[in-house]
Amino acid sequence: MTISRRDLIKAGLAAGTAISIPSTPLAQVTPTATPTVRMVKSSDLRIFDPIFTTTIITSDHSLAIYDTLFALDSKFMPQPQMVGKRGVSDDRKTYTFQLRDGLGWHDGTPVTAADCVASIRRWAQVSAGGQLIMARAKDISKKDDKTFTVVLKEPLGLLTEILGRYSSPNPFIMREKDPDRPATEQVTANIGSGPFKFNEAPAKPGTSITYDRNEKYLPRSEPVDGFAEGKIVNVDRVVWDNIADEHTALAALQSGEIDFMESPPADLYSVIESDPNLALQVLNKTGSVLHLRLNCLQKPFDNVKARQAMLHLINQEEFMRAAIGDPKYFHTVTSIFGNGTHYSNDENTGWYDKDGDPEKAKQLFEEAGYAGERVVILQPTNIGFISNASQLLAATLRKSGVNAELAPSNWGEVVSRRANKSSVENGGWSIFITSESGFSRTDPPANPALLANGDRGWYGWPKSDEYEALRAKWTDVETVDEREALARKMQQVWWDFAGDVLLGQYLAPIARRKTLDGLIEMPGLTPMWNMQKT
Repeated sequence: MTISRRDLIKAGLAAGTAISIPSTPLAQVTPTATPTVRMVKSSDLRIFDPIFTTTIITSDHSLAIYDTLFALDSKFMPQPQMVGKRGVSDDRKTYTFQLRDGLGWHDGTPVTAADCVASIRRWAQVSAGGQLIMARAKDISKKDDKTFTVVLKEPLGLLTEILGRYSSPNPFIMREKDPDRPATEQVTANIGSGPFKFNEAPAKPGTSITYDRNEKYLPRSEPVDGFAEGKIVNVDRVVWDNIADEHTALAALQSGEIDFMESPPADLYSVIESDPNLALQVLNKTGSVLHLRLNCLQKPFDNVKARQAMLHLINQEEFMRAAIGDPKYFHTVTSIFGNGTHYSNDENTGWYDKDGDPEKAKQLFEEAGYAGERVVILQPTNIGFISNASQLLAATLRKSGVNAELAPSNWGEVVSRRANKSSVENGGWSIFITSESGFSRTDPPANPALLANGDRGWYGWPKSDEYEALRAKWTDVETVDEREALARKMQQVWWDFAGDVLLGQYLAPIARRKTLDGLIEMPGLTPMWNMQKT
């Protein structure tokens, strides 16, 4: 009888035994007198600049060391964060923002209005919401060291909402000299004004990252509420350990070597729930949408019929079982606005078939003139659920006669390669799978995954001028009813040109030791303030 590595771990966990696997050694943990939290994130941190990339791991890093002008509360309303006072002119074209007292950079210098202006301008180069602001801005400039103004050519009622939204890239505020470069050139300094300081000395990208409490950070006086209000840090240090093998990470969680695991294996949820020292917790109650990004600039997906073929090919339930496992944690989804939102709708979803329609997919590939071109699927082997879905996708495509191949790597390498717009022969790609919070799907002005502006947009680069004209109206529509009607029109066009392919919507609990609590339950990102270790 052959016993697999997974069976061994299951047996050990079920028996309450921590499994030590020498092939993937853990870093030695030295007990300290001060509270230290050790976390294993879903991927490794390779890019530190939150404007250069939209990866969640980079946004989580930035949420720790930087601050924002506004932040979303638990009801998803923007609240002042770095801003102390604000005002708007009678004609609603001039916004004035004054920074609150006590803001300082980790290098000891004060935060100024000039820092804010420079950060907004660089962020706006790549953010859909920022581009909207700049299109209507007449001027953005400092008034004095603590005050700056945004003067608009026409009113933009969503201005503070855009500045407070958490749709990557997020408008984190940096020192003036850091954003004084194009958004395509990375900022390498990790000096912010946030509640944690990046500790350069022990940092080993790919192995571990360390954050220390910023003792000079002055939080707001209001109680913490979502991402907003008082960011109180209750631990002295947080270490992100990169343990690529998720079963090894789970064994470390059980033994107490780590306190938090962002993506526990779905097939071990029941084992975790039965362990008296561990808990599963859903931080993102809105769920996440798993979707395919197709390279619309290269064959075969530069042809709309090949993209439409992918809509018919996918059996969502099969993919979600492979990726997530337990049906109680996932649902199918056909709306580009996700499930259960004001804007979710069923417009132009006739392509959906519970079991998929492989024959229709084959027909559309033939009509697209598919001639056996290589279809390269980027597979992040260190993110289990995406890796599993990638493998199923390759097998499904091959059954339909598509020359599909996997390109295995870690997520950091996927992030680097997906920026390549070239053909697969020149290091490009055809498909990658990613996910985002369901909440972000309600934000067409800022969510990069809902853009269709071609090679100026997000990875995959779909293009539809008709859709973009509709999206541009979103910020000027005043009522929910009007937005719901606009959402239906947008979705009608989106599925015509097949801007992406949905695989399903799911809830993904984190696993933690019960000695760690106070985690903030918000979609998309994981703050490290407020949590405490007992």
